[in-house]
Amino acid sequence: MKFGLIGEKLGHSQSPAIHTKLFQLLGIQGTYDLIEMNRRDVPNELLRLKREGYIGLNVTIPYKIEVMPFLADIAHEAQVIGAVNTIYMTGEGNFGYNTDYSGFGRSLDHAGIAVQNKDCVVLGTGGAARAIVKCLYDKGAKTITIASRNPQEKPEFTAFAQKLKGRMVSYEELADQKDGDVLVNCTPVGMYPNMDASPIAKEIVAYYSAVVDLIYNPKTTRILQYAQQQGAKTLNGMYMLVAQAIGSEEIWQKRHIDNAVIEEIAKEMEKQYE
Repeated sequence: MKFGLIGEKLGHSQSPAIHTKLFQLLGIQGTYDLIEMNRRDVPNELLRLKREGYIGLNVTIPYKIEVMPFLADIAHEAQVIGAVNTIYMTGEGNFGYNTDYSGFGRSLDHAGIAVQNKDCVVLGTGGAARAIVKCLYDKGAKTITIASRNPQEKPEFTAFAQKLKGRMVSYEELADQKDGDVLVNCTPVGMYPNMDASPIAKEIVAYYSAVVDLIYNPKTTRILQYAQQQGAKTLNGMYMLVAQAIGSEEIWQKRHIDNAVIEEIAKEMEKQYE
């Protein structure tokens, strides 16, 4: 069985390692390739990959939106989020899903971070932020606040957030808010090699009882250090990275994969960032 990741620049991707470990654990005969695709010819590229025998594709920047017009159907959550990160290629057509959404949900459950009736804050408006906002909404968050450096310049994201009862604020407005329960960092601030940076000040982090950072390199970012010093629950991005990959495999393999498998792979992957 052939699987792969389509994108523009893929040299740094952890996806092959995650999927290969899964194949080994579950005894699956499969390969997982990095496929740098021709951006100018998406429909024919998808046809080519199907002819070459690919069953499933993960999708990353810049194709998460660009592939959508060429899919036979798209799962509801992916339609709302406006992005696809998983394609299942079948005889009936190519079908799109978003497992960032389910991967984040599984991450929260794994860490014991409840969001129902909680005041939640999301930092950033990038691709992952949409899936996080949708997941928080579906899990019953009381409020969802999204912080952006220039919220007035993000009309599309603002419209998306408002449909899910979210509101946009600047970082200055967030600093004045002085309350909250769950904080999720969807920005790259604090990622290797700029590990001394935090998207918000330590005094603001102190308002939250749970902090999630989608970054996994380093294992403990500066914002997570601030949270741990205050006794908050914390979670980095490795479990979500693995969980979204496993979510794709569940679609392609037509089977449930136990969370213990996610934990085992995540622990092994995390060792390289300690």
